Amino acid sequence: MRVLYLNLRRLKEGLLLLAGVTFIGGLVILGLLKEPCASPTSTSSSPIIYRVRTEEKLVALTFDISWGTETPPKVLDLLRKENVKCTFFLSGPWVKKYPELARRIAEDGHEIASHGHRHINLSPLPPEEIKAEISRAHEAIKEVTGKTPKLIRTPNGDYNAKVLKVAKEMGYTLIQWDVDSLDWKNPGVNTIITRVLKNVRPGSIVLLHASDTCQQTHLALPTIIQGLKEKGYRMVTVSELLQHGPGVAE
Repeated sequence: MRVLYLNLRRLKEGLLLLAGVTFIGGLVILGLLKEPCASPTSTSSSPIIYRVRTEEKLVALTFDISWGTETPPKVLDLLRKENVKCTFFLSGPWVKKYPELARRIAEDGHEIASHGHRHINLSPLPPEEIKAEISRAHEAIKEVTGKTPKLIRTPNGDYNAKVLKVAKEMGYTLIQWDVDSLDWKNPGVNTIITRVLKNVRPGSIVLLHASDTCQQTHLALPTIIQGLKEKGYRMVTVSELLQHGPGVAE
């Protein structure tokens, strides 16, 4: 009799468990309860990021600076006027040579990131030299701006598995782009504008430059900003963009 009672009890518990699982599964199907792994706000990212996967109309304008003092103030004045915050990738020697400009970028509320030290490709170097190049820029940026960079865009966008490994070990995330303005070629103001506005999509990272060799960027920037606003985009820093979805390498 006792054996029969225990078997009936186990059957009852099993039926209750099955009913519970079925009920929860039904909620998931109906969209009333989301599975933990289905969170749309997950920020797990690729070790190198070209854009962010999001449906929100967000875009990050990014500027590399390695040379000169004429173009950066023009770009900064425009960004201040439009109240747009961007991410600046700064090279170590430029920061040391022009500390006032580097500090102004930080004081204006822009995100400070690293563009390495010497403007050379890192992939041919041995790991210890890659680390030295990144470290020299890191210390210069931190000393001058008071900011500790966590993002890096390697010179010329050059990288390989070795560079990725060293950067990751140093606490850096490599940032590339999915929209290239080609402003470094000085192809014409309208060409720069068209390349950005035609190719941008939600989660895009746009490559621009604020070095003196790029003489058309500041002329194209007002129309780019206005065009993005008309398309319904909000311009944010790379780190803010990464809060809205995972970074992807594509």
